[in-house]
Amino acid sequence: MIIDGKKISQQILLEVKEETEKLNRERNIVPGLAFLIVGENPASLSYVKSKGKACDEMGFFSVTEKLPPETSETQLLRLIEQFNKAKRIHGILVQLPLPKHINEEKIIEAIDFRKDVDGFHPINVGKLVAGQKCFLPCTPSGIYELLLRSNIETSGKHVVVVGRSNIVGKPIANILLQKQSGNAIVTIVHTGAKDISHFTKQADILIVAIGKPNFLTKEMVKQHAVVIDVGINRVEDLSAKTGYKIVGDVDFENVKNAASAITPVPGGVGPMTIAMLMKNTLLSAMGEIYK
Repeated sequence: MIIDGKKISQQILLEVKEETEKLNRERNIVPGLAFLIVGENPASLSYVKSKGKACDEMGFFSVTEKLPPETSETQLLRLIEQFNKAKRIHGILVQLPLPKHINEEKIIEAIDFRKDVDGFHPINVGKLVAGQKCFLPCTPSGIYELLLRSNIETSGKHVVVVGRSNIVGKPIANILLQKQSGNAIVTIVHTGAKDISHFTKQADILIVAIGKPNFLTKEMVKQHAVVIDVGINRVEDLSAKTGYKIVGDVDFENVKNAASAITPVPGGVGPMTIAMLMKNTLLSAMGEIYK
């Protein structure tokens, strides 16, 4: 089975749009999201543009602050404080990476955790680990929704997460570990392992987020395992107009026949991230996470 992330994300967005209309109708509340971007990173500008477009489609209010690369840390902190106080804003998203002269940790911690719809604030991270209600990071919660909506059983299954980043690896491990959500047996493996395939071959569900193109081959996968590919890598392709193509961390053609279910790249995990950001912003506006 090919897991269609585009289709599942569209379903979530439809649910968000319906709930947004209801919220506006019954409580006169419009979810509001603020985007802050420093510098001219083309990938960051593209991400923010697509997130802003999704806001428009959902009927959200959104504001984008594009700041020059020389913007100081103090200026950025001041702007965050303004959005922290703004009643119309329910979510604040600072697009990463930031220029080297700005401390990312300090910036993330400056966002009011009740508006941290990215789920990166240490308070939300701590609540996730403790199994408390919080904003879940968008890509990991998107992976969980993919599994859930594809009727893939996680309870009692051995999940192996390849990668230990704060953005994907650690949070998805914590989500799937929780009794009330995944209830899975979770192993995290990373580049420190002498033989990664020793671990990956034991997995019922493999989540690969290592940032290496076509890293996972069928020799590393147990027959009929579920494979979730989180990677987004550019590799040279002279036949393409752009001169490159996008591939995941999994050698898709090589692995797809061994797996019982697999996500493609593009069109797998990617579309889920924006859908979950929209969902988090709606939950914030509704007061579902923090009153």
